[in-house]
Amino acid sequence: MADTKELQLMAPVSGLAMAITDVSDPVFSQKMMGDGFGIDPTDGQIAAPVDGRIMMIADTKHAIGIKADNGAELLVHLGIDTVELKGAPFEIDTAMDARVKAGDLIGSMDLDAIKKAGKKTTVIVAITNSKEVLDHLDVNAGEVNRGEEVAVMTPKPMAATAAAAPKNESKYAATARQIIADVGGSQNVNSLIHCITRLRFYLKDEQLPDDDTVRNIPGVIDVAHGNGQYQVVIGQAVTDVYDEAIKQLGPGYANAEGTAQAIQETQQEAQDTSAMGRIKHGLQALIGTITGSMIPIIGLLAASGMLKGILLGLTKWGGLSTTNPTYEIINAMGDATFYFLPILVGFTAAQKLGSDPVIVGIIGAFLIYPSIAQIATAGKVSGTLLGMSINANFFGLPVHIANYTYSIFPMIFAAWMAAKLEPWIKSWMPLVLRMIFSPLVEIFLVGMTVVLVVGPLLTVASGALTSGIQALLNLTPMISGAIIAGLYQVLVIFGLHWAVIPIIAAQLSSAHPESILNGIVSISMIAQGAGALAVWVKTKHNPALKGLSLSAFISACCGITEPAMYGVNLKYGRVFIFASIGAAIGGLVNGLLGVNMFGFTGSFIGFFSFDAPAWANSPNNLMNFWIASIVTLVAAFLLVYFFGYKDADANQAKTAPKKKRLGKTVE
Repeated sequence: MADTKELQLMAPVSGLAMAITDVSDPVFSQKMMGDGFGIDPTDGQIAAPVDGRIMMIADTKHAIGIKADNGAELLVHLGIDTVELKGAPFEIDTAMDARVKAGDLIGSMDLDAIKKAGKKTTVIVAITNSKEVLDHLDVNAGEVNRGEEVAVMTPKPMAATAAAAPKNESKYAATARQIIADVGGSQNVNSLIHCITRLRFYLKDEQLPDDDTVRNIPGVIDVAHGNGQYQVVIGQAVTDVYDEAIKQLGPGYANAEGTAQAIQETQQEAQDTSAMGRIKHGLQALIGTITGSMIPIIGLLAASGMLKGILLGLTKWGGLSTTNPTYEIINAMGDATFYFLPILVGFTAAQKLGSDPVIVGIIGAFLIYPSIAQIATAGKVSGTLLGMSINANFFGLPVHIANYTYSIFPMIFAAWMAAKLEPWIKSWMPLVLRMIFSPLVEIFLVGMTVVLVVGPLLTVASGALTSGIQALLNLTPMISGAIIAGLYQVLVIFGLHWAVIPIIAAQLSSAHPESILNGIVSISMIAQGAGALAVWVKTKHNPALKGLSLSAFISACCGITEPAMYGVNLKYGRVFIFASIGAAIGGLVNGLLGVNMFGFTGSFIGFFSFDAPAWANSPNNLMNFWIASIVTLVAAFLLVYFFGYKDADANQAKTAPKKKRLGKTVE
């Protein structure tokens, strides 16, 4: 049911009110930032114009963003061109995420200092998401006192319904409200049913929702399209979210018969594989989180991979020495994304999971801080515990410090834990202490949990995997090649592939350096690239995916599989599975031909690592590398092309441009 209740906007400052079109700044007067009003102030005390929550405070203190309870996003801009004053005339008396009521003092401005600097003091209030939420705004021009009504906002019915957030709202009600908003509001919904795990919307315009936006809603696992329905995967809490959605939409949107039928269609499968179903949904949620966290940086990874491939070519055939400053500069460009990956993944995972991106990014920086990394790599051991080397102590407690450079999974855990901790911290910490002590508590608790628990657990798992891989290598080369190549990229997902590195390093540091294991790893890289190539060939109606999949293939050819893995293959799960089967086939051929590797660099760009030295007595090794690699490429490509992907799959994960809100630069 549409809520068309008007919203009274109060004067944030005493003075002369005017329509926004009369403000002497074209950015605002032409409503580029949305509709609103301005006030030429007579004093410098600034109050909140609405009830809501602080969502932005400019570093220069000249602008404050407030999200009203009805979903309107207001920008309170203090003066014109005052960003140039670098915060000097302003004081802010609120904090990010603080709850404010209309009339509460949130800051002040020194009018004389602003005028002395040659700037105008006009205070502007703009509704930055006017297109989404505003029907019309009535402004009462003239003299006004701070806290008095100066304008009345009439919201769009759909926006008001979708955005309104009742006080003490449950998490299921919040999830339902956000889903309804992001599928287009009640006006875009014909009816709603659910099955065991999914909300199934019948929409008037199924192209209206932005799938990525819906996926990012807390409580949502994934989005799918099928049977004329817009399906939102919730998991076990689907009935709770459905009940809240119907409360908000109204009983006329429910379809009991359709819901019963949908449940019946999936009930038998759920009964037969209830445990497997939970595992499946858990894996779906995990993979969705991993890919969602990685997608924003896939372009960086692909570019870095290509750059490193070019650098490798320059050193191999262009005469560029590795001690040359040119090499060091380009190498730093190519390596930076991977070295600082924990910071980048921490930031993006926090955005995905709803924690503070800056804080989680700092936790990533802490984990790769040089002195911490030095402890992990120095090799200084004072004993062992549960198979782990004790290389440090914490308040006298013997601990194992792992190496987190290039890691992904620990940062996703950190973002998840931070998302759980932040509401708890806010529930008991006074507002005046949050700005400093909330990050302090969060960084300490999350950072220590990763260092003392997650890292050691991954180390134990890596140790077990190292033993398992050694045992596999003792089997026939064909069997070990097929198993390791088929499963290696699964290890990459969880950061457990580091268990393989010590074995390869030992093999390549011997008197006669050669490694069949590194050759198998190379096969797995080619297979994932082939999967992305098949997606590129078969995709017809999604230019963004087509471009991404081609660059991911090129990057995989350069030995960097992350863009293919996280940008394409895992996102379309069958692509990853069939590419891995192709890798297993290639690994079997690799073992059959006895391909060895004599260097670290793999995939097609590293073919010279398969040129056997004279002592190896393997004159056909390089030719066999090409045979095994081409078999892998063809097998993985054909499997994905025919069984792992169809062009319609792209519609289930379409990407659309995000709508810009208060995050844009305002001057």
